[in-house]
Amino acid sequence: MRKILKIADFMIYWSVIIMPFSVVIAPGVANAFIGIFSVFYILKKVIKRESPKINKWVLLSFLCIILASLASFINSVSYGTSFQGIIKLLKYLLILLVCGEEIRDRKHVVRIVTSICCGVVFISIDAFWQFYLGQDFVHGIAVHYNIGLRRASASFPDPNVFGVYMSALIPLVVGLTLLYFKGKQRVFMILPVVLGLLGAFLTFARGTGLAIFVTTLFLCIVGRKKWLIVGLIAILVIFPFVMPKNIKKWAKEVNYNPIVFMLNYDRLSIYRNTFNMIKHHPIVGVGVNTYIKNYAKYKFPEKDYEQTGDSIYAHNSFMQLTAELGLLGLVSFLWFLFEVFKLGINTYRKLKDDYLRVIVLSVIACIISFLVNGLTETSLYYPRVVMVFWYLIGIILSLSRFTDKVCCNKAKT
Repeated sequence: MRKILKIADFMIYWSVIIMPFSVVIAPGVANAFIGIFSVFYILKKVIKRESPKINKWVLLSFLCIILASLASFINSVSYGTSFQGIIKLLKYLLILLVCGEEIRDRKHVVRIVTSICCGVVFISIDAFWQFYLGQDFVHGIAVHYNIGLRRASASFPDPNVFGVYMSALIPLVVGLTLLYFKGKQRVFMILPVVLGLLGAFLTFARGTGLAIFVTTLFLCIVGRKKWLIVGLIAILVIFPFVMPKNIKKWAKEVNYNPIVFMLNYDRLSIYRNTFNMIKHHPIVGVGVNTYIKNYAKYKFPEKDYEQTGDSIYAHNSFMQLTAELGLLGLVSFLWFLFEVFKLGINTYRKLKDDYLRVIVLSVIACIISFLVNGLTETSLYYPRVVMVFWYLIGIILSLSRFTDKVCCNKAKT
């Protein structure tokens, strides 16, 4: 049994490290590593006859999301599709449990952060390659064009999905550079920061830009970086004058309407149809994982310039969640987020290790960035990147355990 447990520990340890980097290669590769650490985690629990050991309130609030999902079966148009939604939630729960329990110490955290930084650098280089040479070097995906504007997606299927990945992880790199590293180490970290920001910029994804701006400003305010705050505000003022001609032309075509500029007419039409869906099933929704199957049924007549398909994502994570799970699901998810952020803030206050404190703060910024991007994208429903969201929350859960170790050590002394 000891040998089996030793093998399980090894497989979990390195799978957790490699997983965030593997997302930039292909979803199948990332899911393989998730499968590896999940199987060995369950095996360990069975052998040791242990129950999960993560924050009970985070776990309870997540279980409420599952219960809300089960309740939504009442209105589901496809039990098979809804069952797949439950399977996805169980997968996310396993990511939370494994990362929350199996990230062992500071060295493990350093290796995970290194993996994330390598992923950001690698995919940014791939984005440059695609943008200037026409296709990425991982899968040969061609560069994308919208309103005549060249947009990079790197190895991801769409620039917006690539943008979600970048906005979810760049705050970690930025946070470490601004708030922890100094001297030569900071100079060294400038490379992944610059590459990451430029890679994200090449997506020309508005939600990504907003998310990175908000979280960078957040980190600067917390770190009291006054000149950087001034610089960010200056960028916000100057950008409308220096943005690409295609974007300026588009802004003029929509009469400089900021809402249309950020969302497009088709997104506004999707939101209107989604609210109609919510209106008809406000409490338990139309059924977990069935938004696409229900969308056509709740569509209003659309004008030519705001046409949407009959099966489409909501392009807003919170709206789609409410449409599928109702207000019961939305409240459960908001409670879950509240418990995660509360745990993160308490962990930040209790930790004595400056490096780990900055990691906690930066990961909180990453989660905020993901959620901000989710206001214009269905980030929580993109299989390629949603695993990153649950992985980041798992890091918060794991670091909260480190404070207990500190408290125990103090008690002993």
